Amino acid sequence: MLKYYNFDIVFAEVPDEVSLAINITNCPNHCVGCHSPHLLQDIGTVLDETELRALLDEYKKDVTCVCFMGGDAEPVSVENLAKMVKREYPTIKTAWYSGKSKISEAIAVTSFDYIKIGGYDDAKGPLNNPGTNQKMFSVDSEGNMTDVTSWFWKK
Repeated sequence: MLKYYNFDIVFAEVPDEVSLAINITNCPNHCVGCHSPHLLQDIGTVLDETELRALLDEYKKDVTCVCFMGGDAEPVSVENLAKMVKREYPTIKTAWYSGKSKISEAIAVTSFDYIKIGGYDDAKGPLNNPGTNQKMFSVDSEGNMTDVTSWFWKK
């Protein structure tokens, strides 16, 4: 069962989007240098369709994207929530920040508009570092993935 610790409205997680970023707990990745080690714990509020609808009904006028921050322990549950967003809130995009190095084969990438993969590597830095190991992809309706990591780099 997915749980989340907190959420915020953010501007940097998905460029050109105002995102409702939901911090999902019970992270299995244990990245060295993780900025949110409390998310390793199985704590927080259950994140199901009812809870997500409540959040979106409150913030849908303020956001253009829902960004699931984590959820690698239950990728299918994250995907099901993304599908619900696409079905019930068709103007809101979906993004998933996964700490895995590969996208789970259990999900369809077309359930998301954006997918970030890669665990945090302190030596390589986050997405805004051109040397990062992390990658952000834009996903089209056909499932084609375009690497948009450079969107995060200062020019």
